[in-house]
Order: sequence, then C-alpha cells, then structure tokens
Amino acid sequence: MVGIGVQSLISILSHLLFISITWWALQAIHYEKWMKPNRVVQMRLLLILVTIAIGSAVSNFFLDYLFLSQRLPMMW
Repeated sequence: MVGIGVQSLISILSHLLFISITWWALQAIHYEKWMKPNRVVQMRLLLILVTIAIGSAVSNFFLDYLFLSQRLPMMW
C-alpha cells in the first residue's frame, strides 16, 4: 500500500512540475499575433488547455519511462 501512495505522490508532483515548465515555456510565444480582437479570455483558456495537454503528455512519458525502468530487473 505504501508503494502505491508513493507512486501516486510522484505522479502528482510530476504532472504539476511538467505543467509548470510547459506554462513557463509557452510564455515565450507571442500569441497576440494570432488573437482576434476582444478574445483575450478565450486565448488564455486555450493557452491553459494546451499547457495541460503538453505538460501531461510529457509527464506521462517521463512516468512511464521511470516505472518501466524500475521493472527491468524483473526480467531475470
């Protein structure tokens, strides 16, 4: 049971970390060029959704790699 709790904590922290890194990285894009006038809220919502999607995908890749590499010794 403790192992499941630790994996859950690692997963939560990983998701938050990679979503934060993605948000920071996306701030370098000048998205104002693509924005229609008076659509600031919609653009911010889109940016948040894109951040969550990219951050979660990267986090899932990292977690899969981490957990699968921990199972490699079980091959022998």
